[in-house]
Amino acid sequence: MAIKITDECINCGACEPECPNNAIYEGGVEWAIKDGTTVTGNYILMDGETVSADKHFEPISTDVYYIVPDKCTECQGFHEEPQCAAVCPVDCCVPDEMYKETVEELMNKKEKLHI
Repeated sequence: MAIKITDECINCGACEPECPNNAIYEGGVEWAIKDGTTVTGNYILMDGETVSADKHFEPISTDVYYIVPDKCTECQGFHEEPQCAAVCPVDCCVPDEMYKETVEELMNKKEKLHI
């Protein structure tokens, strides 16, 4: 399952540079699939919607850092554990129960993001 950042986030920013998929954004910053990935052209989101990799989306959070579930792979294929959670000083990077995925699904997502 994807990781989420809870409201306990202190906005230290330690997590953002650790994400191999560039799935972590500062609160208030728009996001795009292409950011930090090799995706070009169209991309199919987890909800089945097809979007341009260049399309910018509204921030998921305006107050604290946030993780884009469509880009989060729990660091599968890169590291043994989610790096955001490993470096978070207040333990606010936790599994997001809304996005339950198997290791195989996470690895497939990684392959789609890093062709």
